[in-house]
Amino acid sequence: MILGAGAETWVVEAVAWGVQIEPNSRGIIVVVPAEMPTILATSGGLFPDARTFVRPAPLLDYALELGRPSSRPRLCFVNTAGGDQSFWNATMHAAYYERNVEVSCLNLFPMPNVADPASHLLAQDTVWVGGGSTANLLALWRLHDLDQAMRDCWEAGVVLAGVSAGSVCWHVGGTTDSYGPELRPVTDALGFLPFSNGVHYDAEEQRRPLFHRLIAEGALPAGYATDDGVGLLYRGTEMVEAVSEVAGAGAYHVQRGQSGEPEETKLDPRLLPGAADHSPW
Repeated sequence: MILGAGAETWVVEAVAWGVQIEPNSRGIIVVVPAEMPTILATSGGLFPDARTFVRPAPLLDYALELGRPSSRPRLCFVNTAGGDQSFWNATMHAAYYERNVEVSCLNLFPMPNVADPASHLLAQDTVWVGGGSTANLLALWRLHDLDQAMRDCWEAGVVLAGVSAGSVCWHVGGTTDSYGPELRPVTDALGFLPFSNGVHYDAEEQRRPLFHRLIAEGALPAGYATDDGVGLLYRGTEMVEAVSEVAGAGAYHVQRGQSGEPEETKLDPRLLPGAADHSPW
């Protein structure tokens, strides 16, 4: 990975985690060991597919790559936010039939489908958390101690990633439709990352104004938002890069200005290999 100006804070933190850094003329090349805590928080990850309904898109491929698997990659889907629906588990398995990836799905409904969920998660290279109800996800994870299990995974170097609810959950909070069509704030997410998070920023008209208002009012801290197809890469607790699987889609940093008004700065994501020219949905 090449980092340019503005990543100094993360570099200091990375050194503390034992990351080897070698500078070059364009910036810094960072070699990240598996034990470096990594989160990829996205508004994407899947493209439609005529044969299997959906297929892994570049963001999901990138999440698996970040896990730096030493052999056959191990990928676990956690679809708590969507109610652990059997058809979705089957869809995720089907999407990988012709890929050399060991896929599993961790369910909590009607009971955990493995004897020791924490150990199962720790055995993965990458954990991908699906979308749905952020509020229900947080409640059930806390009931089943998955909040602590996820922190243990993060600290151990298992890559944590996901879409929508699976993006917001790692932050302090964000906006959610968990309670109905009118979006509401969620302010009690896991807080691994000290920022707020906005998802589907360009696709759902309520998202941006509510995100702005919550930050301006101090209900949420400054944070980052993603258009559909964009992800935020965090190393430790620093956001180091925005990446995209759709050309033209953006990421954004939003903070409360000195006057109390929200200030939004657009970030230009790096386009991932295999990115689409426009949204395929």
